[in-house]
Amino acid sequence: MKPFMDQDFLLESDTARELYHGHAAKMPIIDYHCHLNPREVAEDHCFRSITELWLGGDHYKWRAMRANGVDEKYITGDASDWEKFEKWAETIPYTLRNPLYHWTHLELRTAFGISKLLNPLTAREIFDECNEKLQLPEYSARGLMRRYNVEVVCTTDDPIDSLGWHESYEKKRGQNDPRMLPAWRPDKAMAIEQPVAYRRYIEKLSASADIEITSYQDLITALQIRHGYFHEHGCRLADHGIDRFFADDYKAVEICDIFDRTMSGYIPSEEEVSKFKSALLYELATMNADQGWVQQFHYGPLRNNNTRQFNLLGPDTGFDSMDDLPTARQMTRFFNLLDSEGRLAKTIVYNLNPAHNTMVATMIGNFQDGSVPGKMQWGSGWWFLDQKDGIERQLNILSLQGLLSRFVGMLTDSRSFLSYPRHEYFRRILCNLIASDIERGLLPTDEIGRIRQMVEDISYNNARHYFDFWT
Repeated sequence: MKPFMDQDFLLESDTARELYHGHAAKMPIIDYHCHLNPREVAEDHCFRSITELWLGGDHYKWRAMRANGVDEKYITGDASDWEKFEKWAETIPYTLRNPLYHWTHLELRTAFGISKLLNPLTAREIFDECNEKLQLPEYSARGLMRRYNVEVVCTTDDPIDSLGWHESYEKKRGQNDPRMLPAWRPDKAMAIEQPVAYRRYIEKLSASADIEITSYQDLITALQIRHGYFHEHGCRLADHGIDRFFADDYKAVEICDIFDRTMSGYIPSEEEVSKFKSALLYELATMNADQGWVQQFHYGPLRNNNTRQFNLLGPDTGFDSMDDLPTARQMTRFFNLLDSEGRLAKTIVYNLNPAHNTMVATMIGNFQDGSVPGKMQWGSGWWFLDQKDGIERQLNILSLQGLLSRFVGMLTDSRSFLSYPRHEYFRRILCNLIASDIERGLLPTDEIGRIRQMVEDISYNNARHYFDFWT
């Protein structure tokens, strides 16, 4: 019987162990998409407790605790840090076979050197030990990033953000500290379906761009100004969170009219919202291409399903799921329009519904143009899919339909400084998958040098070459 989570966790052969320990494990981390708070990085935030570091903002854990019958008081409520941690420890034994069980113990081991299993009997001891270590300087926000060998981190930032924390951090960044770069996330500029909130947002965008926005063309100008500002601050990456791809036919006069009427108090129809988003998503994509950025599209969530909890807690609190909207025809129309104009930027597509896996893997092949290796990327397993099964499915289908060797690898997509072991988790799965092919005679041992290089490339080198972070 194999020990639980030893140094060869997930590695089922000598070949897998050699690929991981000798090659993948040593590579730095480029975390090109996350939701870390830039202020916490800039101020080198020190965490008051493991609860703040571990449970604050973690939707995965919140959903598990609710499923285990834990009252909201101990999840997002006013319970003490110890009470919340105690409820999480009570939940852990019920997460067996859920990826949270692996992630929890991987984080305890890699960050704190704790090999005990978390459960109600060990909870107080683990809570106290973690909190004692969190008082040490090496357990600050940047200390944890150094511990995990993070080289670059890209936060997620709205066009109206001043990027002041990025500026502050860059001025005092130490030689061994990772670079922190902004990533452009203009979703609120498209959210015309919520007209009251949208009008308030346009006022803020107008102030940040220092231009009065009274028309749709003013909106485009303001976004271009902010896009340029982000570029000057090192941004080379956009991220678009969309429920589906928008590629409706529209006339310019229609879009201008929809914007004008919405700003005057009109509630646009579903068809008008779709046309407006089609127009603006196209404009944003051309900005990305003109600046030479990489653009990411995270599509497919059905958000805020629980109205009662949304009214109590707001968005992003663990009440989202995967949607099942048809996507392929709109996606190909969108990419084809940009490609036909020579304005299709390097692109990464992440789907949330695994039913779309093969469709996305084949879709990106339609728009590879030979200009850049792996110009069109199918992103790693995202959100509900960033676990062993989802990662293996993504790697296998990408191998069948594209070039796994050109894949830019893993990211955290997390708000937690303890999520970096997900890179280790991914790399172990990758090495075991490739080693399994070698062991079964599906890959030649004569090419072991090339295979080792492929592992290092997927872990780090491909991302370094793909993203223009060093110019």
